Amino acid sequence: MAIDLTDEQRAFTEAVAEFAKRQAGTREQRDALTDGGRHAHHQGTYQQMADLGWIEGAVESMTGTVLFLEQIGYGLLPVGGFPVSAIVAAAVARSGSEEQKKTVLGGFTGGRSYSIAMSEPEAGSDVANLSCRAVADDDGYVINGQKTWISNAHFADAILLVARTGGAPGDHDGLTMLLVPADTPGLRISGIDTMGGKEVNDLYFTDCRVPADAVVGTAGKGWWQLMAGLNVERLILAGLMLGTAQRAFDDTLAYIKERKQFGRPIGTFQVLRHRIADLATEIECCRLLVRRTAELVDRDPSRVLPRESSMVKLKTTEVAREVALAGMQMMGGYGYATEYDMERHVRATLVSTIYGGTSEIQRDIIGKTYGL
Repeated sequence: MAIDLTDEQRAFTEAVAEFAKRQAGTREQRDALTDGGRHAHHQGTYQQMADLGWIEGAVESMTGTVLFLEQIGYGLLPVGGFPVSAIVAAAVARSGSEEQKKTVLGGFTGGRSYSIAMSEPEAGSDVANLSCRAVADDDGYVINGQKTWISNAHFADAILLVARTGGAPGDHDGLTMLLVPADTPGLRISGIDTMGGKEVNDLYFTDCRVPADAVVGTAGKGWWQLMAGLNVERLILAGLMLGTAQRAFDDTLAYIKERKQFGRPIGTFQVLRHRIADLATEIECCRLLVRRTAELVDRDPSRVLPRESSMVKLKTTEVAREVALAGMQMMGGYGYATEYDMERHVRATLVSTIYGGTSEIQRDIIGKTYGL
């Protein structure tokens, strides 16, 4: 297992880190790019990164992807379109037609964003319970139903929709992936306001028609195609939260070195010094787990790693949440104030244990891999 970065990887991460400092190094810069933190994606910044070739370079390997995501998370870069777009691009790369690959992969590396729509009001963790239906006709498919909690749909070029084309809710067979352009008639996108600002959406499909060649992969086999992408999805989320955890840690450390109470910096008190030691150790464990799992994927991209991918998502998101909450506690009222970034770290890490499969679901999957 290669723990140290190669010269090329180090140069890449350093370049992204420098870019983050220039573009989003101050709170004022970040507020200007995100409308005071309400928007997770700034297209101008994202386009610059695409023009530099970084998006294309980042997805050449899974290790490159997680290194890139770690720098995005740490640098607080408002390029929320990247993680979900990378998930969609990977799905199309695995299962799509040559034309779909050309359109989506080319669009992705060129700075376009994509969204994936699975969750419904009655189907979150239970993906097989999807009821949004796409009915085949002579010209393609007609879609009716609702999706909810869909990230990035409000600025995506297209949505990778998982809909039911056969069977009944609860069946694994009968699910199909379809590419739906965001401007398709019959699709209405409605934002959901959350603690994190404008990130997720409701999608309403009313007699929304797409051609037959919108199908990604094989009709009715979407479930198995989704399962093949678990490594990528969970590693992407873990890589992003690793960077966020490290940033929350460094922000906390800087604060407790400067903040004085009882005549000395609060970080010199044993209770905080030991807490910092524990958090630093946990983050380093996550870094090793992320890089190890990414290396396993790079060795054999076709191999599904249900145990490892669930472990890396579970551990990294839970540690990120722990670090941010501890940071808020150590900063006291300042950690809660919007003047500082810590409250944003808390919001970002809290939701990370929910999306992409909750911590409870990850634990259940891990348990099953041990025959339980």
